[in-house]
Amino acid sequence: MAKSKRREAVQQFDVAVIGAGAAGIGVAIALQDADIENTVVIDRHEVGSSFEAWPRETKFLSPSFPTNSIGMLDLNSIAIGTSPAHTLDREHPTGREYASYLRGVAEHFAVPVQPGTNVISIQPTKAGFRIDTNEGEMLAQFVIWAAGEFRYPNHCPFPGAELCRHTSTISSFRELPDSEFIVIGGYESGIDAAMHLGFHQKKVTVLSRGASWDLDSSDPSVSLSTYTKERLATIRRLDREVHLISDVDVCQVIQTPEGYEVRSRQGAAWRSPGPPILATGFLGSHQMVAGLCEMREDDYPLLTSNDESTKTPGLFFAGPLVRHDSHIFCFIYKFRQRFAVVAKAIATRMGLSAPDLEHYRKWGMYLDDLSCCGEECVC
Repeated sequence: MAKSKRREAVQQFDVAVIGAGAAGIGVAIALQDADIENTVVIDRHEVGSSFEAWPRETKFLSPSFPTNSIGMLDLNSIAIGTSPAHTLDREHPTGREYASYLRGVAEHFAVPVQPGTNVISIQPTKAGFRIDTNEGEMLAQFVIWAAGEFRYPNHCPFPGAELCRHTSTISSFRELPDSEFIVIGGYESGIDAAMHLGFHQKKVTVLSRGASWDLDSSDPSVSLSTYTKERLATIRRLDREVHLISDVDVCQVIQTPEGYEVRSRQGAAWRSPGPPILATGFLGSHQMVAGLCEMREDDYPLLTSNDESTKTPGLFFAGPLVRHDSHIFCFIYKFRQRFAVVAKAIATRMGLSAPDLEHYRKWGMYLDDLSCCGEECVC
């Protein structure tokens, strides 16, 4: 098959959205509601490809339920009038199932997506931004960065981490050959890995700095979700060999003649025949545009109240990278509340009438008061 030719003509858009996942497709639909028509969503893969790459067994933590009839939105929906639960007949869809929902939504709303387009660099200009890609140069007045986190794992948190498998590189826990595993990291991805391995009769030891399974908080951004706690209780009832150890600060992994050894700063060590599993989270795609942002103490972009870079006007963010004070918009039902905020800001700057905010408020998708999304948020 002949390679596709690099586009010669420079494409010009009012808004370029980087990333065709939940945030990218969702904010693109909000732009449509604001009558912003000359837009493009670009992704180096396909719509929903990051969800497609999840381990086969991994499912959504937040439940999907088709509650549209009573004026509420499915927790995992990205657009008004759509419901993953209704589309998929699943309460907790897998990544592959959710990717099919995203593709269906993008097609239904005729979202202009250019797949297979890899962003090489973004440079501010007097008129907006120049976006260099493998398909050629694009120009845009505004850029919305919605590339997410999953494709940007934290591979090297300590010496020897390169000997481990990161959870984002595992296609299926069932297919892992060893009978005994060490999981480094005790938040959702680490506990999810441990439970799936436990269900498959594997012996698992989870090493974690904290004890998210015992944390007393209603915010799943900092403690385990109810769905995970229920599954963990099932593992315990089945008497599987899943051991959770907290207050462990892993400092090194080495390879030995018998397998692998995980060492902690406290002086303890654990051994396994196969590579340990890294569940140390993600660095985030915002590292690619870090030079266009001031950074917070937690290394996330410092944003205005409109989710715009405080350093580079016209560069907005959508998705789990959005932070405001202590508010973490890491779940879809949280970060979708910011779609209309971004659309309104861009529409206003373009001299267009802003979206009907009541249209968004009644569906729980517009949020201008950040005070309701603190640690005790139950929305």
